[in-house]
Amino acid sequence: MIRHLAFISLLALLPLSVIQAAELQLNLGSQRQTLSSAQLLAHPKVQQIEIPNDVSYKRHMRYHAVPLAALLSGVSPGDHLQLVASDGFAAELSAAPVLSQTGSQAWLAIEDPAQPWPPLGAGKPSAGPFYLVWQNPAASQIGPEQWPFQLITIRTLAPVAQRFPQLLPAADSSPAVQAGFAHYQKNCMACHRLNGAGDSQFGPDLNIPYNPTEYFSGDFLTRYIRDPQSLRRWPQGKMPGFAAEVLSDKELGDLLEYLRHMVKRKVEP
Repeated sequence: MIRHLAFISLLALLPLSVIQAAELQLNLGSQRQTLSSAQLLAHPKVQQIEIPNDVSYKRHMRYHAVPLAALLSGVSPGDHLQLVASDGFAAELSAAPVLSQTGSQAWLAIEDPAQPWPPLGAGKPSAGPFYLVWQNPAASQIGPEQWPFQLITIRTLAPVAQRFPQLLPAADSSPAVQAGFAHYQKNCMACHRLNGAGDSQFGPDLNIPYNPTEYFSGDFLTRYIRDPQSLRRWPQGKMPGFAAEVLSDKELGDLLEYLRHMVKRKVEP
């Protein structure tokens, strides 16, 4: 009896990932599949890969991983993917770079419950159980927001513009605004909604009730996007900084043009 209670006490101290393998949901059109970490680690195409500059861990990492394309049966380059994390982060991504045999290579890294990954920081969990990582990300201009971790679901959906017309700029808007909309989808939409539109449940709405261009004066919004902690030191802050290598000055300027444009296109949720 004492030994049995001791075993139960030990289990209570272990992370859930150690006790029970995690599961990934694949919702690819009419195809529905649930894969456990054990099944993925036994996949015939699993291998150990090297990621020299991991976006989340900020250092060299090794993973057991499967080419993401190997899991996307029936998906074509023209399809649109959404990758959802357990914290509400929802990355939007064209299937084309994931399926490409050249340029950047997309991998689904799988955390082994018997050998868990390190935490992402003090008091934080790891990037597991599943994490989209890239080799040679610059070749396809893959940004940090296309490295979602703690994944629970990968699914195909209609493109953003079809699902959320509330995000669209006016048809006669400038090329800078149109380009800014593309940068919004790539860099902001994984965390934020705008006009209530989007699937992320991570960050605040960027237009309702107020757009950040309405309350940041001068160049403070630019400075905030580049380095949030430079304006407001907050240990719990989750907004990443976007360096010029990730979002050039021109791209950032276009993004701000899109946000300013949307001030006049508020749509209450």
